[in-house]
Amino acid sequence: MTEIVLLSDERIAAVPVRECGEPLVDLRSLESVRVDGRQADDAGAFAHVRQSVADRLVAAQTQLPRGLRLLVVEGFRPMALQERYFASCVARLSAAHPEWDGERTWTEASRYVSPPGVAPHTSGGAVDLTLCTTEGTELPMGTSVNATPPESDEACHTDAPGIGAEARRNREALGAAMSAAGFVNYPTEWWHWSYGDRYWAHVSGAHHARYGPADGPG
Repeated sequence: MTEIVLLSDERIAAVPVRECGEPLVDLRSLESVRVDGRQADDAGAFAHVRQSVADRLVAAQTQLPRGLRLLVVEGFRPMALQERYFASCVARLSAAHPEWDGERTWTEASRYVSPPGVAPHTSGGAVDLTLCTTEGTELPMGTSVNATPPESDEACHTDAPGIGAEARRNREALGAAMSAAGFVNYPTEWWHWSYGDRYWAHVSGAHHARYGPADGPG
């Protein structure tokens, strides 16, 4: 079985960053990429990614079978929001497991929410997405986007063995298109793909990440 390296792994934090300065671009301005509004924020940050990520999403779309479309759920996430997500997870686990010390609680929280210091979405290099038809109907993928391992019995893992044949085919189609465009997958989340961030650098063997935390859309 292939080792699953979590974002909380010290090897990810150890990857150096050489910020390339690419701007964030709004995916809603691209005809070839569909953007879903379930994670929308007032500033529209969710629909932004780095320029090279946007270019690669356009390339990935061309790799899909006819009749299928990428449906982006979330791209850039402001650091303050990531910090709130992580703190909320820590608080929930601390309340549920008062016997855990702070280190144990932090470690367990990092299994479900990326620690802010290494979170891919804050760099603008990560994107959560699924597949839909040309009419916008989402395809079966085995779990919903953002399902957690406990609630899905680990069916959210990209290579989970227990999902149906149709969902497996859809995941494989998504994976083939995204991989061909240069993205890497976070293996506990079938919907999470990234380029240019620390996780991408670790998986791809790059000497450094291209993107550090971004400031957000202007």
